[in-house]
Formats: sequence, C-alpha cells, structure tokens
Amino acid sequence: MSSPVVRALAIVGALSGLAFGVAACGSDDDDNGGSGGGKADKVGVLLPDSKSSVRWESFDRPLLQQAFKKAGVPVEIQNAQGDKSTQQQQAEQMITNGAKVLLLVNLDSGSGAAIESNAKSRGVKVIDYDRLTLGGSAEYYVSFDNVAVGKLQGQGLVKCLGGQKATVAELNGSPTDNNATLFAQGYNSVLNPLYASGKLEKGPNQSVPDWDNQQALTIFEQMLQKTNNNIQGVLAANDGLGNSVISALKARKLKQIPVTGQDATPEGVQNVLSGDQCMTVYKAVKKEADAAATLAIALSKKQQPQAGLVNGTSDDGKRKVPSVLLTPQAITKDNVKVVFDDGFLKPSEVCVGQYKSLCQQAGIT
Repeated sequence: MSSPVVRALAIVGALSGLAFGVAACGSDDDDNGGSGGGKADKVGVLLPDSKSSVRWESFDRPLLQQAFKKAGVPVEIQNAQGDKSTQQQQAEQMITNGAKVLLLVNLDSGSGAAIESNAKSRGVKVIDYDRLTLGGSAEYYVSFDNVAVGKLQGQGLVKCLGGQKATVAELNGSPTDNNATLFAQGYNSVLNPLYASGKLEKGPNQSVPDWDNQQALTIFEQMLQKTNNNIQGVLAANDGLGNSVISALKARKLKQIPVTGQDATPEGVQNVLSGDQCMTVYKAVKKEADAAATLAIALSKKQQPQAGLVNGTSDDGKRKVPSVLLTPQAITKDNVKVVFDDGFLKPSEVCVGQYKSLCQQAGIT
C-alpha cells in the first residue's frame, strides 16, 4: 500500500479530564446531553483488548468519552478483551440499544467484516478506528500512516546500529492485525536492501500472535538460544514486544543492543531513557481520537465531515476507503521530552525510582 501525503489536520482539541471505570469487558454508557447543537444518534465504540497495548483503556477510552460528551452525543464504549465473539455480541447489543454509528477497532479482519456487514444491513454506519478491516464496508478509516510508522522503526534501528555489521532479529506484530503487516512493509523497505547488500544480516524473523508479550518473551528467548546469543539488533514492532526482548537480554545478563518499539508507552519511554530501547514511535492518540470522534459526531448528526479532515484513501483489498491518516514521530533519548510537552505522558507516570534522575538529565520535570 502506498502512503498518501498527509496534510495537517485542524481538529478540535483541549478536552477536560474524566474519571472512568474499567471492568473485565469494560463498558461505558453515557446518554447524558452536553454542549453541541442538533439531535445526535447514539455512537457505539468497540475497543479490542487491554493486552495488546495500554492505550485502549488508558488513553482512547477517556479521550473518546470526553469528545462525545462535549458534543452532546450519547455513546456506549465496550472492550472485547481479545474475544472476537464477544466483540460481535457487543456490536449487536449496541445496535439493539439504538446505536446508528459504530467506531470499530477490529480483532481481525474476518470478524470485523462480519460486524460491518451486519451493521450495514441494519442501516448503521461504521468507522474503522486505528485498524483497517480488510474486505469490510466502513464509511471511513482513521489511523496513522502505518507504513510510515514502520519506516521510522527501520530507520531508527539502522541509525542506532551506527553502521556496524549486525545480525538483526525481527519480532513482528500479530499476523491477524493488518497494521502489523503495514508496519512490516515499512521497516522491511528500509532493512531488506541492507540485507541484500550484506551490510546487515537477517536473523530470526517471527510474528507474535495477538501481540502477546509473554509469547514474545518465549519467542525471543528461543531466538537467542537458536543463534547462541548472536543478535546485535532487534526490530520489535511495539514497546510491549520490545520490553519482552529487553527482559530476555537481562535474564541472560547480555549487554544492551539496539531495540525498537512503538506507542511511546510509559514503560517504553523508561526503556528509551535507560538506553535499553533505542527508539519508539509516538502516535498522538489524542489527535487520532479527536479525528475519529469528529467523523462519528458528523455521521451521528447526519452532517458532512469538516473540510480537509479526510486526507487520503486506504486499500482494504476491494475498494479505496476514505481515510484520515496522521503523521507519526520517531522518539529517541534526544527528543523524548516531546511526549511530555504534548501532555501524552505525565512525569509521574515515568519519572519514578531509578528513572527520576534520567528524566532530570533529559530536561523532564
């Protein structure tokens, strides 16, 4: 998939904080009114899990809840906790409860397409959120330019290796997540020419089912065993997988090697500060949540999206889906302050214990 040119997005921002509860299959149902004109249909938000990333409950849920409340749009938010049949049941219940718009983070394209087909047959519109549903029928797709995310990871790893001839292991994301495919497309566009020229050597390469960090730990331990620890760099597809790599290296008392990541999680940023991880990719979730909420609010009020919001298309295998594609940013120790300046992370989440002095050195207060 080619990555479209991403234009700057003007999206309504600055939203107030909100306390929220998370249950095992967490739900949030807000039918209260708020500011904003025009009668709005109910919106249902389908989150995937809590295991693949902390972002879904720590960031997306409260940001989306706040955005819909501010616009006076009734919303119900559910988390499937990794279970595809649960997500399908949640979607069905939302539609029964009156939702006319669904914001879907699919668990895989097969189950996602089934949810979208059912919704379409019931006159309900769907927005693919963060993950594109292959063969689906969503009205829009909102995400980051995921090929660009992968390119930043590949470029970051190469820079961290500093020109040394190195054996590189690749720990890819879930094979059922189309985003993982796009990340790999991006970083392999950087790494494959270097493998072909002999400047780098391609080591073990394996995908991690469901982005499961425990499985990632086992997989990487097997990679170390198979190569007799002969790995000098790791392309890990997100911070959770990267931390599994770091844990395996420490368990064997091996020295730090360049390890990548993605999501700028508190743990990932701590690893960047300590030098255990050479980079992460920051995706401003607030911008993504704001864009998705803006589209969903327009659909719920039967309005057209604001001009300039939709800035590209994405190929779902059978059609071009109108898309909002945002720009990711590489984060290293040199510019780690960005994620704090943006308000994405708080010093209290990162700068604790041994990391307090590292934060001070990086100018984070």
